[in-house]
Amino acid sequence: MFGTTNGFILFILISLLLYYLVPRKWQWAVLLAASWGYYLYTNPWAGVFLLFSTVVSFWCAAVVGKTIRDAGDRKTGKKKARKILLLGMLLDFGVLAVLKYTGFVVLNLNRLFHSGISIPALLLPLGISYYTFQTVGYLLDVYWGRTEPEKNFFRYALFVSFFPQLIQGPIGRYSVLSKQFEETHAFSLHQIRFGLERILWGLFKKMVLADWAAVYADAIFGEPDRFSGIAVFGLLMYTIQLYGNFSGGIDVALGVASLFGITLDENFKRPFFAVSISDFWTRWHITLGTWMKDYVMFPLTLSKRMSSLGKKSRKLLGKKKGRLIPICISNLIVFFIVGIWHGATWSNIGWGLYNGVIIAFSSFFAPEYETVKQKLHINDKAAGYRLFMMLRTFILINISWYFDCVPTFGTALRMMKYSVTRFAPAELLAIPAGKLGTAYTPYALLTLGLGCLLLLIVSILQERGLHIREKMAALPLPVEFGICVILLICVPLFSPMAAARGFIYAQF
Repeated sequence: MFGTTNGFILFILISLLLYYLVPRKWQWAVLLAASWGYYLYTNPWAGVFLLFSTVVSFWCAAVVGKTIRDAGDRKTGKKKARKILLLGMLLDFGVLAVLKYTGFVVLNLNRLFHSGISIPALLLPLGISYYTFQTVGYLLDVYWGRTEPEKNFFRYALFVSFFPQLIQGPIGRYSVLSKQFEETHAFSLHQIRFGLERILWGLFKKMVLADWAAVYADAIFGEPDRFSGIAVFGLLMYTIQLYGNFSGGIDVALGVASLFGITLDENFKRPFFAVSISDFWTRWHITLGTWMKDYVMFPLTLSKRMSSLGKKSRKLLGKKKGRLIPICISNLIVFFIVGIWHGATWSNIGWGLYNGVIIAFSSFFAPEYETVKQKLHINDKAAGYRLFMMLRTFILINISWYFDCVPTFGTALRMMKYSVTRFAPAELLAIPAGKLGTAYTPYALLTLGLGCLLLLIVSILQERGLHIREKMAALPLPVEFGICVILLICVPLFSPMAAARGFIYAQF
């Protein structure tokens, strides 16, 4: 019921009322009760896995912290605590692996050995990837001495289960959130206004842009041969759907958290203004990227094996090129993980490796690019060059979506072929606008186009440093209220209510 139902609105109102009425020292307890109540409502059995992950990571972190303290010398303590750390990580990741990837493994074993092993129907708990990454990150932070282990189990349980971020992300850090949960929060009309405006903006992106785009993306990718003339439009629709759905859900999550006085990390920063694939990943799903960088990329690059490889590479390729080899390999491993995190299919793995190969290739040949630019007298600060780089990156990113939005690698290649060999835009008009039929299709496409234009204008203003919500807050209250009312009316009015659907990333 996240974000778009009357039940969710009622749940938020009741939670807010209790949150600001109870003594402030118990506000965190209200959030804990609301978070667990929400999660158990979605699926009571899923709560077993959430509790297991919470208990395991809390206990292992406590033992790790105590072992390091008791050893006196931190280096000695870390050696003793390593087994407990690995046990906690194995149990945490093990549950995720079994529930999310068993079907993928069995399917490939059947194909490889022509066996008939039945694929078990396993429960995939809501948000399991998010809270698994959070708990493992917490464990590693305790092991590395970045944070002290939490002594209060229930406060730690709130960090793991905080409901706005549990469903969609962002992937939170204990060092950031624990302090906010410990603080008391007075009712603030300013904070409430900011939260509601963020929620409305997120619902606009999700219910108007993403849901309409999904109607056409699903039709085109569902019947690629029938709609082969508009394969490229299917790709663009999927881009709109994915960005509107995911970033809209994050806006709702950040807005709901803001109502309670909690500030979550930003997860998007206008990714389609990126000038390279690596720049894109500093703007898209930011908390996943920083998690991978801090807990996978850096430890892997600095490991003994990579250090040894780096020395050998420098002897063979020279200092400049040789030192890049461990970084490039680590990038490929990271994006393999990112790919399979997004879905247990070869298409998702191909999508992840596609990004990893481009980033590794660009990093390795960066000096050569600079030499070419100098010889051609290219000013990389010029607006024209930046626009070219943005367009190039947008095309590369859209190519990668072919692997993300279809079930098989072969279908992705077929859609690529159709995109460059066939072009019949009129086929768009043959796709019904949900239950409204083809007669409404032109109006649906117009609604989608105008919505994207509004999003583009807002994004350009934000990219130029304009803080729109602060500007709105400076307006007279009736004007600000009027803008919110108009947006509140437009969201359900212009959304395909008959074709409404859930959030894409809710089942990760």
